[in-house]
Amino acid sequence: MLAPKKVKYHKMQKGKMRGIAYRGSSVAYGDWGLQSMECGWLTSRQIEAGRVAISRHLKRLGKMWIRVFPDKPISKKPLETRMGKGKGNPEEWVAVIKPGRILFEVGGGVDESVVHEAFNLAAHKLSVKTRVVTREAVIG
Repeated sequence: MLAPKKVKYHKMQKGKMRGIAYRGSSVAYGDWGLQSMECGWLTSRQIEAGRVAISRHLKRLGKMWIRVFPDKPISKKPLETRMGKGKGNPEEWVAVIKPGRILFEVGGGVDESVVHEAFNLAAHKLSVKTRVVTREAVIG
């Protein structure tokens, strides 16, 4: 389960998920990337499930990079608790995802159909719509 080792504040506000991702929106390490098409929260369990799905399908072919990390704590109050009495304790960790963010990357000479199938398996584990993108050829 992914979670930060140390954080400055243990509880965080919800925040807004407006706009598109400018940072982390291009394929940087591999040849293929799984890009989000909508905003949302990815829990540490979803990210881990996607990682396992991709790595199991690729077996030992190529290399995989995880481009998101769950660094936002989500607090929940216990069941059947009355209103008030302060904010609940942190229960899980999420990564804030905006449209255009690259979630996973694969590289190292892997066949296109194998990558598409691996990303399709991972996309079923995630809570945001995704698409497969390639590294654009940079000219100049």
